[in-house]
Parts: sequence; C-alpha cells; structure tokens
Amino acid sequence: MSAPADTLGPLIERWKADPGGTYRSWFLWDERLKNFRSIRRGLTVVVREIDAGMFGNVYRGSSLEVVVGSIAEQRQIFKGADHAFLWKPKLRIPDIYENADNQRAFSRLLHDCECCDTAEAVIEAIRRIDAIGIKGLGPAVANLLYFIHPTLVVPFNTAIVKGYNVLTGSNVKLGRWDQYMALREGALRMNAAHRGLLSNDLGAIAGLMFDVGSGRYLAPPRTDDAAAQASWAADLARVREESAASEKLRAAQQDADTTHHEMQGWLRDLGLALGFDVWIASNDRSRAYAGGQLGDGCLTALMAEGVAAAESVRLIDVIWLDRQTRRVAAAFEVEHSTSIHSGIVRMLDLALGSPLGEGSTLFLVAPDERRGEVAQQLHRPAFMRVAELGIRYLPYSELRQHRHAMARFGSGLRPVLEASMLLAR
Repeated sequence: MSAPADTLGPLIERWKADPGGTYRSWFLWDERLKNFRSIRRGLTVVVREIDAGMFGNVYRGSSLEVVVGSIAEQRQIFKGADHAFLWKPKLRIPDIYENADNQRAFSRLLHDCECCDTAEAVIEAIRRIDAIGIKGLGPAVANLLYFIHPTLVVPFNTAIVKGYNVLTGSNVKLGRWDQYMALREGALRMNAAHRGLLSNDLGAIAGLMFDVGSGRYLAPPRTDDAAAQASWAADLARVREESAASEKLRAAQQDADTTHHEMQGWLRDLGLALGFDVWIASNDRSRAYAGGQLGDGCLTALMAEGVAAAESVRLIDVIWLDRQTRRVAAAFEVEHSTSIHSGIVRMLDLALGSPLGEGSTLFLVAPDERRGEVAQQLHRPAFMRVAELGIRYLPYSELRQHRHAMARFGSGLRPVLEASMLLAR
C-alpha cells in the first residue's frame, strides 16, 4: 500500500526546500547537467573500443572506468556506483571483461539505447541483455543508461530501492532486471501523480527515493491515523531544524562556486585583453560577476570554424576564438573541487568532435594543491589521447599573480603557455 497522495506532496515540498537534500545539492547542481554530454560521449568511446576489439580485459585504466568514475563522483546519489563494475576475481564478475561475447552484448545494450528514443526500445534492449544472463551484470547498469535517457531510465542503487519500498510498501530486491522494471513502473506512476512538484527528468524522483531510503526522511504513514500523521509531521519539522546545519555546507559549496566563476571571469578578461573573442559556458553566462554578468562582452552564440557540433562544447567553461579565422585558439576547464577527469573528458569531447587548428591549446585550470591530482589523471591509460592533445595545467597562482601583466604586455597565447605546464608522461 503506497503513501496517500496528500502526504507525499508535503514530503516532496519539504525535500525540495532542504538545502542538504539531493534536490538542491545534486539535482539542481550545474555540474550534474554539465556531465551529461561528457558521460554520453564516454559511453560512445566504450562501445567503439569494444566493437574494435580494443577494450581489453580489465576494468582499471579502461574507458569504462573513466565514465563510471565520472558518475560515481557526482554527489550523494551515485556514490559507490563504480562498485558494480569493479572486477571481483574470486567471483569472476561482472563477466564482461574475460568473456568477449558478453562484452559485445554489453556494447550492444549501450549502442541500442543511444540510438533509440522511446521507452519501448530501451525496455526491449534491457530484456535482451537480461535474457543472456551475464553473471554480475545487473540493474546497476541503469545508472549508465540514465545519462543516455534521463526521462526514460530511473537510477538504481540500494538506497533508492529501500526508499521505493518504504514509500510504496513494495518488496523490490536488488540484483535482478525484473525487479528493476517493477521499480521503474512504480516510480513512473509516482512521478506522474506529482509531476507538478517533480520533473520529467527521473533523477528527481530517484533523489527523493534515495533520501528516504538513506534515512534522511521518514516516509508518510500509509494510514489515515491522526496520531501517525502528527508523528510524521513532527519528524519533518525535526529534519527542517537539522537542515539549518546543512546551510554551512551549502555556504562552503557556494564559496567553491564563487572561486570557480572568479577564475572564469579572470580568463574572460584576459582573453579579451589578448585580442580573442570569448565564449563563456552557456549555463554560466548569466552569473553575477564584477558588477555585471560573466557573459558581458562575450559571444552570445558559439559559431567557431571547424567546430562541427557547437552543442557538444557549449558547456566548456571558457573558450577563446581567433577573431580573424574563427578557429578555437584555446579552451579552459576550471576544476576547483570537482573531478579532474570529468574536465579531461569534456576536453576530449571538444577535440574528438571538432578538429582543432594548429596552435590550439587545451588547459586544465586548477588550484596549485591539485597539481598532483591533475598529473595522476592525465597519466591514466584511458587518456592515451591526452598525450597527443597536449592538455596543459594552469595553476590558480599563475593567473592570480600574473594575469594583469599578461593582459598588458602579452599577445596571443604565448603568456598563457609560459604560465602553464605540460605534465609529461
């Protein structure tokens, strides 16, 4: 028996207002949306490598590890998403590394879902791989498929299952695709009943189930008992009070976001001073900066020569374009506190989807204390192409100390190249 609709609504409203809940801290997080394209591109690389026989037989260092790592490092809801894909030698699962047929079946699942646009086609693709019975490859794969079809696929993990069961009175279990399909149908019904409070993106309902399943919220009582309703309302009030403490964490994140946007602003001003046209990530252009907006004085449309699909790179933090040739001269990803390799994947997305001109340079901009992390990620086997692209590391301190001198006395990319470094393999 599911919770009455008149009690689930107040729960959703409380959850959406909670700064420490997944709605505000993950679902509305800019980086979540920013990662969709790079994760989808990464899955395309996985498919291409498997089909070409280049994937190998290990998870560590593979293109799949890069993609799953990007997912697992998203806040809260996907923490631990990589566990299902880690090779467990004693159990020999998941059996997509040593069994070539299973590996190709996994590739077909990703490819078929990428190429379809209906729920029926996604479900059929899932049924096909379920029929094969690949040992250890279960509904955790839904966490990959979600980033291909966020309006059709519901994320799946222990807390989400637990939250769904508590909210609906069901007994869905982990590890089986038929159980996942039952959860998906029920989640779709809940989402439809409360569409005005939730979203077409099924990450929202998954986030609600996650927070209930992880114990942040008690589910509404499945009875009309007044005492039970009052007790539940008191619990909501308690969570509201506890959420005040979460404001400190939120303030810390806002500080991080402020630093990130400050770096974008410095790169914008420097690029303009050096004679380039500047593009600011489309989801950041309207952010407040220096008494105006980050997008002030910048391009309003990304129309770069040689960029075949501008849509695929419009979320790169800052791009400099040559005013005469319209070619991309430089692209910058600012990695203040988020995953370094997510920025590398976005750079690969730009380079692989759009042939860069001679002299075009890609930069990772990060705090000085993250230099070791940048080097570690750039040296991963999965990023062999990075050596060819020559992605450079630009530390915060160089921008902070020298940007004004660069702008006044420099020309072209030379001052930025001199301030950055190529971390050799």
